[in-house]
Amino acid sequence: MARKKSMKKKAKRRLMIFGTLSCFMIAYFIFSTTLAVIKIVNLNSEKKALNTELKSLKKEETDLAVEIEKLKDPDYLARYARENYLYSKDGEYIIKLDEEEKEEKKEEKVDWKDYKNVLIGGGFFVLLLVIWLIKKVNEK
Repeated sequence: MARKKSMKKKAKRRLMIFGTLSCFMIAYFIFSTTLAVIKIVNLNSEKKALNTELKSLKKEETDLAVEIEKLKDPDYLARYARENYLYSKDGEYIIKLDEEEKEEKKEEKVDWKDYKNVLIGGGFFVLLLVIWLIKKVNEK
């Protein structure tokens, strides 16, 4: 009998040690796998962002190459200088309209059409509140 209890204690101790060790190993593997998956997801999103940036830079490169070819033409170059750097021919007057001010004025203007859903929802809420208050007053 004493030997049987002794074996049970040894088996329990062995089970506790190996069970604890197994739990730590499983937790470590789950943690490592989770970190690897997170790293892969982050790298994939970074890859997508870099690919879109690469596409935009390639498009910009082709646009600039076309612009370089256009600037080799003297007529285009003269027109470009007049439009962008306010050069003029003899007898021409330059009138510069400030487009930034126009855009700022447009941005300052409040368009209530953008807020119509908020106003309708707020009005509906106030209507429900008034109905509820009338019912409470009538109950008393």
